[in-house]
Amino acid sequence: MATATNVIPIDPDFFGLKGRLKQTWMSGDYDQFSRYLEQEARIFYEQLELAPGSEMLDVACGSGQIALWAARDGINVTGVDIATNLIRRAQARAKAEGLKARFVEGDAEDLPFEDASFDVVTSLYGAMFAPRPDYVARELLRVTSPGGSIVMGNWTPTGFVGQMFKTFARFIAPNGMPSPVLWGEKAVVRERLGGGVSELRMQYRTCMFNYPFPPADVVEFFRRYYGPTNRAFASLDPSAARELRQALEDLWSASNLAGDGITVVPAEYLEVVAIRA
Repeated sequence: MATATNVIPIDPDFFGLKGRLKQTWMSGDYDQFSRYLEQEARIFYEQLELAPGSEMLDVACGSGQIALWAARDGINVTGVDIATNLIRRAQARAKAEGLKARFVEGDAEDLPFEDASFDVVTSLYGAMFAPRPDYVARELLRVTSPGGSIVMGNWTPTGFVGQMFKTFARFIAPNGMPSPVLWGEKAVVRERLGGGVSELRMQYRTCMFNYPFPPADVVEFFRRYYGPTNRAFASLDPSAARELRQALEDLWSASNLAGDGITVVPAEYLEVVAIRA
């Protein structure tokens, strides 16, 4: 628990911001959205090399794309996410497969678990979106057992997703939060986690966005199913929404490695592996 000497002042509108963020991630249909990223989630999971029986926590687990892979391999896995509907969907998916996976609604900045509860704590493009990164770092370290691992995949400022965020910023006023993609900078991660770890390894990797439809349809897919994009479009008047759509279509088209009505775009992320001191 934070003490009087290390509490970070909370803006009066902070809890309103939290509520809006929760609604953002509950918007659209992230379960549908994440199905096109399941192979990338599998690649990320396989790099963990977990022993059967390990205690694993997946932070900002969505509808379970990492946690379900772990459960299938006999890992004692818990997923936590701020979005109530995603937790319910993850629970339904686990039940349908008869998997022993636990899913809990909770906040990455205040995880509902005891100290040193997990051998491995993961987060793939998830915890990076919480508004108070210092709290996230503290919580990731707190719930990891000494000698355990914290493994993150974080979008980078210079990669495709970082460029997409810059496109949104041209149309939508900043919300005052630190940029999520700062978690994709090595020096920032070292500052946030370095004091609590005995080893910190980081390398850049590539996630491949792969869709069997053209860039214009990819933009519509994001608008319909990906919460932040869904809410961004909903906040704009029709004229600005058309301009944003065109800007995003241009970005996807310029980055597309494929043709013939399909979209393949590489997106850089920073893989973080930290060993808890």
